[in-house]
Amino acid sequence: QVQLVESGGGLVQPGGSLRLSCAASGSIFSINNMGWYRQVRGKERELVAVITPGGTTNYADSVKGRFTISRDNAKNTVYLQMNSLKPEDTSVYFCNAYVRRNYVVAYVEVWGQGTLVTVSS
Repeated sequence: QVQLVESGGGLVQPGGSLRLSCAASGSIFSINNMGWYRQVRGKERELVAVITPGGTTNYADSVKGRFTISRDNAKNTVYLQMNSLKPEDTSVYFCNAYVRRNYVVAYVEVWGQGTLVTVSS
């Protein structure tokens, strides 16, 4: 079994910052891409940012220049630094990773349970 556990969500004022963390644990051989998605109730889940094992990143246009994704491969952890937060960033943020488990050839997609970020004054 592989689990992704997120932390760092909460309430922040507009213009403020938050840092999300997501740690993968379990029987892990390797991790390919890791990413962050977000979803508001009643809407589709959308990509926020993704990072390859080598550190190549890609961002949604709505967060470019404000959010930074990074990862620590030794700790199987991905981070999302969110600056200049806006009320429209309010959402549940989900961690995502493609994980290869020990003794298994294929990568499987794994999701975290989600963490709520609320941007409000």
